[in-house]
Amino acid sequence: MAAVEERLALQVRLGRHDAAIAELTVLLAEHPYRERLWRQYLLALTGAGRRAEALQAYSTARERLVTDLGVEPGADLRAVQTAILADEPVAPPVPPPLRQLPADLPDFTGRTEYVRELTDALGPAPVVLTGAPGTGKTALAMHVAHRLAGRFPDGQLYVDLAGTGAPRDPAEVLADFLHALGVTGNTVPAGLGQRAAVFRSRLAGRRVLLVLDDAATAAQVRPLLPGDAGCAVLVTTRGRLPELAGAKHVELPVFGEREALDLLAGVAGGDRVVGEPAEAAAIVRCCGYLPLAIRVAGARLAGRQAWSLRTLHERLADESSRLNELRVGDLGVRASFELSLRQLPAPARTAFCRSAVLGAQDFPSWVLDALLDRADAHEVLDVLVDANLVALVGRDSRDRPRYRLHDLLRCHAAELLSAQPIAVRRDALARVLTVLLALAKSAAASLPPAFGAMTGPPVGPPVPPAGPADPLGWFTAERKLLAAAVQLAADAGLDELAWQLTATAVPFYDLRGAYDDWRRSHLTALAAVEAAGNRLGAAVLHRGLGQVRLYHDEYADAVRDMEHSASLFAALGDVRGEALAVAGLGTVARVRDRPRDALEFYRKALAGLERAGDRRGVAQLRTSLGTTYALLGAFEEADSWLRQARDLAREIEDPHREAKVLTELGTLHRERGRLPESLTCLRSALGILEDLDDERCSAYALLGIGQTLLAAGERTQARGVCDRALRVFRETGNRQGETTGLELLEQVRRRLTPART
Repeated sequence: MAAVEERLALQVRLGRHDAAIAELTVLLAEHPYRERLWRQYLLALTGAGRRAEALQAYSTARERLVTDLGVEPGADLRAVQTAILADEPVAPPVPPPLRQLPADLPDFTGRTEYVRELTDALGPAPVVLTGAPGTGKTALAMHVAHRLAGRFPDGQLYVDLAGTGAPRDPAEVLADFLHALGVTGNTVPAGLGQRAAVFRSRLAGRRVLLVLDDAATAAQVRPLLPGDAGCAVLVTTRGRLPELAGAKHVELPVFGEREALDLLAGVAGGDRVVGEPAEAAAIVRCCGYLPLAIRVAGARLAGRQAWSLRTLHERLADESSRLNELRVGDLGVRASFELSLRQLPAPARTAFCRSAVLGAQDFPSWVLDALLDRADAHEVLDVLVDANLVALVGRDSRDRPRYRLHDLLRCHAAELLSAQPIAVRRDALARVLTVLLALAKSAAASLPPAFGAMTGPPVGPPVPPAGPADPLGWFTAERKLLAAAVQLAADAGLDELAWQLTATAVPFYDLRGAYDDWRRSHLTALAAVEAAGNRLGAAVLHRGLGQVRLYHDEYADAVRDMEHSASLFAALGDVRGEALAVAGLGTVARVRDRPRDALEFYRKALAGLERAGDRRGVAQLRTSLGTTYALLGAFEEADSWLRQARDLAREIEDPHREAKVLTELGTLHRERGRLPESLTCLRSALGILEDLDDERCSAYALLGIGQTLLAAGERTQARGVCDRALRVFRETGNRQGETTGLELLEQVRRRLTPART
């Protein structure tokens, strides 16, 4: 009956008097003592201009109440009769406005853009404000709701739906709302659908703002939505509610640095923040710019006036205890995170916990497959993303999504992970790194080979996802992850994975001139393999370190590494490895202008590679011998070795090696005065190298073209190509190439400048 009364009251307010009169006549015959029906009947008659009938209806109602029940009509019914007698307009009683909003934060800070966005968005469609735990969704919702109170003169309803604790039953919430709207006792229907209908009727024609805080699901929200366009609904949730039809979604990120510092100043005191700006910046950085964490940190400082900001910074610096420090009273970051985790299914909780093994790295989606040791864990990742526990942080160079844990969430995940057995943690990390290694090997196989680069045997049983379609793009996207993976493997005692990961990346490092990554990861892995007594790993890494030190003109260190590598390979009986290390010694001798020593090393290395059946290595050594003979002025021998190298490169279908040989042949032709042949070879080499996207070797080909053009008297063209080569040498830190390029530019300058008389 309550729902019927609400509907009839709405009809009267909307001026549908005749329809209301017809229905009320029938209802009053069935319920002759129900004063609310009589009241609506009088209002409908009066609204229809039937004043006399309205007065007669009041007399009928009073007679029945007094005669049959012995009671006078209630105040509401009498008030209607008085207004009719006075010929005054009778308006439905206006209930007092509802004011259920919690207080706005007095120190609310920032979020100007989001305040404006929510203000503009609030209308007939629900607005869903989502974000990770601690981002300040409730504070923002309260602030906006208070600002917009004047837009909703009939009031504001608020409920904490406890979505991250024990989610409230929407039927219970509706009962509370109906009580606030004047529906009490047994007039509150029993069923959810009936309560929702009465709720919508009560709000019809009114302008009310509903704030539904901490929603769990769309199913929890739907029954609480009004049906009237004059009302608005603002929902906050840690997860996402994509199935809430027609809703507008706004995602709230963490603070920017300026907002974070403003909040810290507002809570802890502006003078303290101004007095220690560097420490203040460090504190908000340790808080990950998370508003909840900053508020807790500020409250700790406010309650400890004797503390300097440096004191708190030092206590927050240790990630293992950071969450302990971010707690004051009943307010704590860890507790907020735990509420979110309780709502997750078991696989998602496990994945969240294990994701801490990667440290502060973004990662691709396949990582979760490896962490959970299962195929196709996309749905688990979706759960974590929807819960705002894992963030989508953009897309890589191949347009694939990348994910990351907020720093404080990662601290929490690390705490949970530390409670797991060491074997569980180590196995999870090993699975991820094994798949990463398999992908790296697949990608490296499609890159131009780096002479001397070596990888080890397969590691572990996991089957990797499909190999990268764009190997160079894959390495570019995973460059930081690879570097971090080497450190993680070394720290976990996974020495085999550590050295193979960095050694496998050498072709990419060589192609892109990423010498710092090359050196750093090799040194990290070398410490791990030497501690584990892994002689093969040490031999490979010393060879790699010798090569990158050679590129940096650190000749003595390069020789030491190459010699140590050769001795380790010899002890292992690895003929190919020893030959590659000896070849490296030959290159050091050649660039140090000791060509005869270089020839001795190269001949020894060539013999070893021929015994090992390494045809690609043989092609490289023939090239090196040809280059060295040219330095000695033995042009016929040089030409013979270089042509043998070119033929073998074509035979084994190695375009990169062919381009390198063509570069050396171009140099040889120039030395012999054959300038057209030199340009033909060098331009062919440049075309191949540019197709392979090899900037470093392209720069050497450009440098050779510039030298040949200068010899041919084409000074302006020579300067142009030399400038291009110099740019690459500088970007890759190739000091030897840069020096040669600068010398060539100086020659061009002298020839372009007329001599003064």
